[in-house]
Amino acid sequence: MAESESGADKSEEPTAKRQQEAREKGQIARSRELNTLAVTLGGAGGLLASGGSMASSLMQMMQANFALSREVLLDERSMGIWLLASGKMALDAVLPLLATLLIVSIAGPMALGGWLFSGQAMAPKFSRMNPLAGLKRMFSTHALVELLKALAKFAVILLVALAVLNADRDDLLAIAHEPLDMAILHSVQVVGWSAVWLACGLILIAAVDVPFQLWSNKQKLMMTKQEVRDEYKDSEGKPEVKSRIRRMQREMAERRMMAAIPQADVVITNPTHFAVALKYDAEKGGAPMLLAKGGDFTALKIREIAQENKVMVLESPALARAVYYSTELDQEIPAGLYLAVAQVLAYVYQLKQFRAGRGKRPAPLNDLPIPPDLRRDE
Repeated sequence: MAESESGADKSEEPTAKRQQEAREKGQIARSRELNTLAVTLGGAGGLLASGGSMASSLMQMMQANFALSREVLLDERSMGIWLLASGKMALDAVLPLLATLLIVSIAGPMALGGWLFSGQAMAPKFSRMNPLAGLKRMFSTHALVELLKALAKFAVILLVALAVLNADRDDLLAIAHEPLDMAILHSVQVVGWSAVWLACGLILIAAVDVPFQLWSNKQKLMMTKQEVRDEYKDSEGKPEVKSRIRRMQREMAERRMMAAIPQADVVITNPTHFAVALKYDAEKGGAPMLLAKGGDFTALKIREIAQENKVMVLESPALARAVYYSTELDQEIPAGLYLAVAQVLAYVYQLKQFRAGRGKRPAPLNDLPIPPDLRRDE
């Protein structure tokens, strides 16, 4: 089990955030052996596919350059022309092989870890220039593993190379007795197939190195329990910060609620424990809306603001509790309370008319119709 610098065991799987941060830093699993295998196989395949035409084009170029006339050799201007022409012929000849090598050199690293461009990985790190850190890396477990891999690679490639040379011995000896053009083409084929067999030897090394690199990268990303807790706090917010934010949000919501009370048509109270402020907009239609609600100290504050702004305050404990528990701020009251609230609003309207000298005093409100499922007893 890996340990952190503090000595704590890294027993926890890396989180998605940890993996994303590592990827942004360029810390992903990469296998040099897989890249070498891809380039070797790609180069051998490209050599076998286009080696014949490449050899023929290069032979034609050499024949043309070795058969120049005396006039051309003595003309200084013609040398530049022949040089450009020869360069173009050589480039056309090797271009398919170069294109193949370019493709596999890009596809090889992407096969493990995918595409990644990290500016942080390209930035200079002066910590790597520390001699003590360099010595520590030289004698680390990772350096030992790399040494063993290099020795194993050398041994495998040596054995495969000896086997290939032994198998191609007759072909190599026969090349010496072939005409020049046939010998060159034959040599290209021998070199191409030899590279293929050498690449097959690299498959064994890559098959071991790829799982090791995946395991090693995962071990580097493993986390301690404390790191997991710290990351959770950073991502979700520290408890004291979250508590402060919630308190500020409640205070802002309460200020907005108190500011809306002067617009209410009526405030219904418990009379001391609850208070709700209702508003009915006849032009918009719909049901009455709850502008403010609160209990205890907040209920007292709602009543004070309502009295200061001459908003009618009525006592109806059952209705106040029913509205308080069934309706959220800025929401319409439930359908079950339509009739009870309508009677309250009608009473408020009639009382205002009476006080203005334009009607009779309304009868007191008694036994408002509140459905049993909406009643809340103290």
